[in-house]
Amino acid sequence: MAAGKAKRGKKPGKPRRGRKAAKPARRRSFYGTLVNWGGTLLIWGGIGLAVVIGYYAYDLPDVSSVGQVDRAPSVTLMSTDGAVIANFGDLYGQAVQLNDLPDHLIDAVLATEDRRFYSHFGIDVLGLVRAMWANYRSGRIVQGGSTITQQLAKNLFLTPERTIKRKVQELLLALYLESRFTKDQILSLYLNRVYLGAGAYGVEAAALRYFNRPAADVTLQQAALLAGLLKAPSRYAPTNDLAAAQRRATQVLANMADAGLLSATKAAAAQNDPAALARTAPKARSVRYFADWALEEVTAFLGHINRDVIVVTTLDPGLQRLGERVLSTALATDGKTVRATQGALIALSPEGAVKAMVGGRDYRQSQFNRATQARRQPGSAFKPFVYLAGLEAGLRPEDMMVDRPVDIAGWRPRNYSKRHVGPVSLQDALARSINTVAVQVSERAGRGRVIDTAHRLGIVSQLRSHPSIALGTSEVSLIELTAAYAHFANGGRGVFPYAVVEIRDRTGDVLYKRSGSGLGRVIEPVSVREMNRMLTAVMDSGTGKTARLDRPAAGKTGTSQDFRDAWFVGYTPDLVTGVWVGNDDGSPMKRVTGGGLPAQVWRGFMLDALKGRPAKPLVQGPAIASGLSEAWQRIVDRFGAANQNKVTPATRRREQESLFEEEEAGN
Repeated sequence: MAAGKAKRGKKPGKPRRGRKAAKPARRRSFYGTLVNWGGTLLIWGGIGLAVVIGYYAYDLPDVSSVGQVDRAPSVTLMSTDGAVIANFGDLYGQAVQLNDLPDHLIDAVLATEDRRFYSHFGIDVLGLVRAMWANYRSGRIVQGGSTITQQLAKNLFLTPERTIKRKVQELLLALYLESRFTKDQILSLYLNRVYLGAGAYGVEAAALRYFNRPAADVTLQQAALLAGLLKAPSRYAPTNDLAAAQRRATQVLANMADAGLLSATKAAAAQNDPAALARTAPKARSVRYFADWALEEVTAFLGHINRDVIVVTTLDPGLQRLGERVLSTALATDGKTVRATQGALIALSPEGAVKAMVGGRDYRQSQFNRATQARRQPGSAFKPFVYLAGLEAGLRPEDMMVDRPVDIAGWRPRNYSKRHVGPVSLQDALARSINTVAVQVSERAGRGRVIDTAHRLGIVSQLRSHPSIALGTSEVSLIELTAAYAHFANGGRGVFPYAVVEIRDRTGDVLYKRSGSGLGRVIEPVSVREMNRMLTAVMDSGTGKTARLDRPAAGKTGTSQDFRDAWFVGYTPDLVTGVWVGNDDGSPMKRVTGGGLPAQVWRGFMLDALKGRPAKPLVQGPAIASGLSEAWQRIVDRFGAANQNKVTPATRRREQESLFEEEEAGN
């Protein structure tokens, strides 16, 4: 009993041995659980990471094409003075080795893009952390953590899209490149493939494009400019914004000094003497109209272009800038008043070489080439082909016809003045652009002959056989109309307008060279002389007086119905130029005629274009005889004395002195 009490009498708060052992057991269980769960999470995290990597690695691009280039061959167009006017396609230079490049070029790239390139394994952890911290502090992305290896992976295999998938694949490919290539090989691949603006890929192509020298010869300033392009090649391209490219190069030089790759003194000296571009054709807003047209010609000569080519063209940069300036000034001033919003100008040598082509007011706003692609009614600018057909059918410039009402199967052309002057010579009728006489000449020669004559002189547009063909109602382009007039300037030899003189590949092999004597004679000499005399009269005393020059010149005005199109095409022995003004939507202008705004533009262009050149005579025919009794007798015989009596000598003289301002194409 006492023993039992003794047992019960034990202090109730004293812990049992089993309880004492329980506490450490629970402690070990807690830490063990943490370890177990941590290990489990680590394993599953590793599995998840492996799954993610496997998922993104499953459709990695083919990496067997590291040394290959998939690109569009480049076409470089040069003007007559050797300046580059345009580039098409992707411009790549010959692959360069790292040891062939100057140290300052390599240093500029490393200092700006990846200072720890030679110490990291393809991913710069420190650089990535630094970039993340800088972006966090600024609240926006101000730095990137991509290494040169990552950039190469992206450039070679991936698209520029900003997605997690692309970034993961970029990291995987960077590790692959680091495992397969040496650092020098990676840097060499990068410098040969990176985009540097203006269609140039790689430092060799960029050095040639911007400085006209190989990458091995670039100066410190030029190297800094090239390295600066890596951040934003399109924005900093010196051909786009030279000042911005130079400011960026200044930062590159500072980076080089900060990285200990360049002394502060040399950096400051280079900053004060920035790199400049090699000589190029001065910027012209509309030179791309010509470049696009010339590229079509290159393709026609070569077919599929499978290599880089350099093309020498016919373009004269000075005339191109002059044409743009004269046309844009006229449209910006007088054009507003007369509701003319667009225009085009083309200038050719008498042999057909295109020296200037302005296809519109601004290529950036509209790439539609109004000099080559637009087809409009030429109005009376078509009449020289009518009169040439008449001359070839036996008529002479001094022959007389009667300006009178004409009715052909119910179609009645009318003159701009709505008057008739009676008997008039063909030369005077063309100078004054009398519609009824042009129709009579066309009908006398035959519409078929008129169409054949126009086609023989290079009019390729379809011409409709209707009495109104004499008044230019069939649509043509400015380039074909202007080139057709070149036959009168060059003595009657066949002409096709052209842009390409020579094509070479980058090894110097000639792929095409213009040669030969041309198409031969397409107009007889006597007809050339007579047409020159008649078209000279247009400018001396007819509708083209506004365009008169300080030297022999000839040409013709043209106006379509309702003043929708106005033209002037004229020439000297040195240059053939055509001008069109109107509106893209075909809306009427405010009484603009070919003898007005187009003639003013033509004269302004030709005066400056021919400045300093000696005046040359056009090939002329014999002067019109003072006595026209035989021709006059034919008129009397045909139309009767009554017609003669209706027009007194005094009236006829007054009518001849009162020249019409311009013509209308007729109804």
